[in-house]
Amino acid sequence: MIASELAPFSKTGGLADVASALPRALGRAGHDVTVVTPRYRGIVAGQWRSDVEAAVAGTPLSAGLFEEPLGPGARALFVDCPPLYDRAGLYNAGQVDYPDNPLRFAFLVIAALEWAARADASIDVVHAHDWQAGLAPAYLRQHFARHPALADTPSVFTIHNLAYQGLADKAWVPRLGLGWDLFTVDGLEFWDRLSLLKAGVNFSDAVTTVSPTYALEIQRPEYGFGFDGVMRARRDALSGILNGVDVDAWDPGRDPHLPQPFTASALAGKAAAKAAVLEAFGLPADDAGLARPLVGIVSRLADQKGFDLVAHVADSLADLGPAFVVLGSGEARYEHMWRTLATRRPDRFGVRLGFDEHLAHLIEGGADMFLMPSRYEPCGLNQMYSLRYGTVPIVRATGGLVDSVVPWDSATRKGTGFLFADYSSDAMLAALTEAVRVFGDRTAWARLQQNGMKVDFSWDKAAKAYVTVYKRVIAAARARRPKGSDQARHQGR
Repeated sequence: MIASELAPFSKTGGLADVASALPRALGRAGHDVTVVTPRYRGIVAGQWRSDVEAAVAGTPLSAGLFEEPLGPGARALFVDCPPLYDRAGLYNAGQVDYPDNPLRFAFLVIAALEWAARADASIDVVHAHDWQAGLAPAYLRQHFARHPALADTPSVFTIHNLAYQGLADKAWVPRLGLGWDLFTVDGLEFWDRLSLLKAGVNFSDAVTTVSPTYALEIQRPEYGFGFDGVMRARRDALSGILNGVDVDAWDPGRDPHLPQPFTASALAGKAAAKAAVLEAFGLPADDAGLARPLVGIVSRLADQKGFDLVAHVADSLADLGPAFVVLGSGEARYEHMWRTLATRRPDRFGVRLGFDEHLAHLIEGGADMFLMPSRYEPCGLNQMYSLRYGTVPIVRATGGLVDSVVPWDSATRKGTGFLFADYSSDAMLAALTEAVRVFGDRTAWARLQQNGMKVDFSWDKAAKAYVTVYKRVIAAARARRPKGSDQARHQGR
């Protein structure tokens, strides 16, 4: 695998969690996985294994490769090249992208493929993640097509968020060792610019994204960010696999961040977590406060996450009945909105700007409901954390939220949460109101909580779906090879 982030060593979003959890799940299933990632500033993990050299964009570069175990069958391989990766941020400084990002991530891909070409064990598949690794399928096709070790090696490309497309001036095409024959609408070109994301999409053997619904949505203009036509052209190779969650780190039965453990069959400890959340945010924790529904939010405060809907009805939220606790940071206007609400109604709104791992777990454990009104959500993790903790999600019906939350049906007592389809404040308020109504029926609410807590969101389940994709592209690649070439390929090593 090739990924620009790897938790806990480097992270800006969900990519880091996937790049860490999926290899470990595959390793537990008996596969052998190496994740190649940059050794950014501050990363000291790993033992030196070898060096790699390459000239990219006219720049001679060398790097050490440092190996760190991730678990049985899985390891990280850090590419240590200080001129490229020893910087203040992963992709930018002061919100301005580094101008040499195409060079930085082209070298990451080259280092990974050069290592793979001389690895002790045969490489069955190359799995590249997001635009930063998008050149891997293109380089495999153009530069390694006749290589004795990597010839015909299939590639899988995963899109974690289509909004980030790795765009660069087309002058980078020859500088990155790519032929102008690839700079076409069916290749690398996107509105007369080079797109590293498009390279991954168009030259890989299979394309995946992080939920089945998002795989459908990105083929439509409203979610495609200009790439909807590209995705429709590759729809036969496209599939959506719902991300998993770390069921060890997010387990209410043994979470050290909670005052008491609890399970689906023994929910009493959840009340202690609720009291702890209220106290942590300075909200009333008396009998009335504990009886009142508590809505949790842990999020980046941005339009994508639906906070424009909240802003339209902010002044009426307190009238619904619940109290709200918010943990996050983002756009200044939304930070100001939540601070203002907390100042006006300190009995109903608790706000903490920034991120705090302890509070994030405590909110998931202690809130009764969790609000995610996202405009779009490729997968989402907090709704799955919430379900594991008996915290009922209220979400917009988009992306991975649709694939992980089942609408509650009071008649059948089936379902795990509340969804609203229209992207409107009225639809969001209607879902919140219905959740508050059901909360008043303690028997129904307990059933709703237990339904969610029983759902399997483990990475072991997701890993099986990826193995199915790997087997498909490996079989297709073998079918394309001339008879006897497999033996020659291995001898070539």
